[in-house]
Amino acid sequence: MKKLRKIESINDFHKIRGLASPLHPLISLIDYALVKNLPEFMGERWLLNFYSLGLKRNVGKLRYGQQEYDFDEGLMSFISPGQILSIEPNTQAGKKPSGWLLLIHPDFLWKTPLAAKIKKYPFFGYSLNEALFLSEKEELIIIDIFKNIQQEYETNIDSFSQKIIVSQIEVLLNYSERFYQRQFITRNKNNHQILNQLEKLLEDFYEKNLQLESGLISVQYISERLNVSPNYLSNVLKTLTGQSTQQHIHEKLIEKAKEKLSTTDLSVSEIAYQLGFEHPQSLSKLFKRKTELSPLEFRNSFN
Repeated sequence: MKKLRKIESINDFHKIRGLASPLHPLISLIDYALVKNLPEFMGERWLLNFYSLGLKRNVGKLRYGQQEYDFDEGLMSFISPGQILSIEPNTQAGKKPSGWLLLIHPDFLWKTPLAAKIKKYPFFGYSLNEALFLSEKEELIIIDIFKNIQQEYETNIDSFSQKIIVSQIEVLLNYSERFYQRQFITRNKNNHQILNQLEKLLEDFYEKNLQLESGLISVQYISERLNVSPNYLSNVLKTLTGQSTQQHIHEKLIEKAKEKLSTTDLSVSEIAYQLGFEHPQSLSKLFKRKTELSPLEFRNSFN
């Protein structure tokens, strides 16, 4: 197991990456061309105590949890406090790392509306194989916002600084959210593959009667097997179908319940247990909500 190093402050991060001390203790924009990969820290896992928003090229392999992504192209990643990552430096000759890294300590957002709101942006939960791909135009927009933030904390530290910088951070996050939504559409082929894999996973789960051992299939179960985060999966599915992952699970449950109600003499309770419900009334409640009929009313409609 690789050593886990906790990096509590932005100043500590600067030291580890061979950078001069930050001009502001709670926020820093780093030119990635200046970052040094000091040998004594390579191969470690890092737990950051602050937000890290990166726009990088040729950085190398960045591992988040069990996921790995090779930053050969211009990509954005979003890492929140408490997430673990490790970096393997770029080893390709002639390719120098470039890009920007914005570090924001949670204390900088204290007593601002963004302090609570930032946790609701779903991409902070995305694993790195779901990093944000940017067009050239989108990249220039992000870089301009980065530089606006940098200019403000480098030259105008006064009673207005925090409010202005926080407003720029929120603009940055809102643009990122817009670009992710665009990505869900433009990377349509990959997203349809996820949809096809989801449908096959649901069908296999019930064909193999896995619910008899593990109970109802969960969003977490599906996301782990599709190798994407729960938030990303639901966002993709909502873009393609208008339904969340949980709604797709419910649709499959109703489909299987209808099949058993119309082709067997099993009681509603027996069907509920066979589908993985702990309580029969949970199936009845879901069935009524989805079909406007009780399970027995649906069965009687076939007689």
